[in-house]
Amino acid sequence: MTRAKTLPRSFYARKDPVEVARDLLGKILRVAIDGCAARIVETEAYGGPLDRASHAWRGKTPRNQTMFGPPGTAYIYLCYGMHRMMNVVTAPEGVAAAVLIRGVEPVEGHERMARRRKYAPMDPRVAAGPGALTQALGIKLSWNGCDLVSGPVRIEDDGVRFNYSQIQRGRRVGVNYAGPASRFPWRFSLYGNPWVSRAKA
Repeated sequence: MTRAKTLPRSFYARKDPVEVARDLLGKILRVAIDGCAARIVETEAYGGPLDRASHAWRGKTPRNQTMFGPPGTAYIYLCYGMHRMMNVVTAPEGVAAAVLIRGVEPVEGHERMARRRKYAPMDPRVAAGPGALTQALGIKLSWNGCDLVSGPVRIEDDGVRFNYSQIQRGRRVGVNYAGPASRFPWRFSLYGNPWVSRAKA
C-alpha cells in the first residue's frame, strides 16, 4: 500500500453529504491503535431535517447531537442495541448531515479483523455491512464524537480513484418508514466488489 495522507477537514466541510458519500469510496478507514485498515467500498448519505431517514430530521437530541458537530467528526451509535454503526459528520457545524460507512475491504490487519469476526481472512462477511465492519476494525462506541483528522480512527487518501462507470448508485437500506426519503438514491457502492453488503433497499 502506498503512503496515504489523512483527509483534511475541508473534505468533510461541504454542504452536500451525497457528494461526500460518493467521494469516500476508495478512501482508507484506519484504526491507528492496532494497524487495521480497510478500503471504503459502500456508503450512504443522510441529510438532516429534510430527510426523514436521518436521525436528525426532528432536530437535535442527546442521541444525535454529534451529527450537529464539526465536520470530520465520527458519529457512532448502537443499532438495535447491539450493532455499532460508524458515520462521518459532514457539512458546516450546526448543520446535521452524515455519511454511514456500510462496507469496507481489508487492506491491513486482515488476520486480526478476521479473528474478531470469526471468519476466514478473505471471507467478505468479515467487513461487508455496517455492523460487521465496526466489529472487525474494533471501532468503539466510546469514540463517538472523536476527530477523524487526529483521533483514534481516521480516513486517509492513498490516491485510488474510481470513475462513474465503476460506481453503483441506489436507494438506502432499511429506511422504508421514511416516506419519499426512502427513495432517495443516496447509497453508493463499487460494482462487483464482494465486500459490498448484500442488504437490499
